Amino acid sequence: MVYIFKTSVKTEKHIQVLEPFLSELCKQGRWNFDLEDCDKILRIDNPYENSADIIKLLQEKDFDCEELGCFQ
Repeated sequence: MVYIFKTSVKTEKHIQVLEPFLSELCKQGRWNFDLEDCDKILRIDNPYENSADIIKLLQEKDFDCEELGCFQ
């Protein structure tokens, strides 16, 4: 499943801060940010549904995060 999130992550430095936490949450999946997109999209390809954990993590790190959808 691919989960799509709108975020307030704006820079590579922000991504570096989040990297160890996202990698831990998505051990069996992949993730990436599209900072060129106006919604600063976070895509997570993960076999397990953990959207609430992703949103909580970003909010705890002072970023906005909203799930936009989930696709197979």
